[in-house]
Amino acid sequence: MDGQCHGPLRSPDAAPTDYNPAMTAGDPNFFSGPYIDRRAEERETEGWTRAALEDPGTLYLLCSGTRQLVYTRPQPRIAFVERERAMAMADPSRLVLLGWFRERRCLLLEVGDDPTPDLPQHASFEELRPLSPLLGGDEAGLLAYARALSVWRARQRYCGACGAPTIPQRAGHCMRCSSEGCGQEFFPRVDPAIIVLVTDGERALLGRQAAWPAGRYSTIAGFVEPGESLEDAVAREVMEETGVPVAGARYDSSQPWPFPASLMIGFRASARPDSPVRVNGELEDARWFTREEIQAGAALLPPAHSISRRLISAWMNGR
Repeated sequence: MDGQCHGPLRSPDAAPTDYNPAMTAGDPNFFSGPYIDRRAEERETEGWTRAALEDPGTLYLLCSGTRQLVYTRPQPRIAFVERERAMAMADPSRLVLLGWFRERRCLLLEVGDDPTPDLPQHASFEELRPLSPLLGGDEAGLLAYARALSVWRARQRYCGACGAPTIPQRAGHCMRCSSEGCGQEFFPRVDPAIIVLVTDGERALLGRQAAWPAGRYSTIAGFVEPGESLEDAVAREVMEETGVPVAGARYDSSQPWPFPASLMIGFRASARPDSPVRVNGELEDARWFTREEIQAGAALLPPAHSISRRLISAWMNGR
């Protein structure tokens, strides 16, 4: 694969021996979990904008392109703003109903690519990726959800069938072609990608790309192709990148990864002992690691909030 998918899962932070031993199989991955009540039926309600604006408890989450308004100190957190400040920065047609966050209605407001408003003290528009490990799990999930919607809406301003401008429908979760002769409707899409930890019993197969920090290794990943099952994608990606045939792909968990719109679908798979590894140029290196080698720091692992780290941690802990 081209690194577009599992490249973003790598980051120079996180110590190489942090295995998240407390994580259990039922724990949600970072960016996921019951952080919001979406209430999708509310998107069909006529007059939802007026009801939201008239509700004094409504939360307004601001975004500018792919950046979102957050307080950067003393601890990173979402900088929700009051209605008057939000409406001074953009018109209500830029509102998107996200759902109910902490039992309060929550709206996303897109304010343009170069906002120059009077922002709250210590608040600024920032990219989510470097901040995400510092945020609380529910706020990180909300920002990931909002970012994915913002990226999709920016890319769907025109109809893919006839080229006419699109207009938002269903509280911002649908973009409809404005041409009466067309009227196509477009809904948010995600790009499915598999990510797999391959083991031969006592060793794990990890690879690295040349652009990563020195010593960084992680699990194998790649996008699912048209007409391909997830299990087929696991076998193909591992074979393409390492030359190792695998079998018995078993689903582990999934993680939304909004950089820009991936859904990482985690698997475990098995290979025969002593299977030789052959990289094809996409990876700089791939090799087998024992638990003892990883524990000794032979591989710098991906960050603790990634699904790749979850897969490795589970194996390290014997699960």
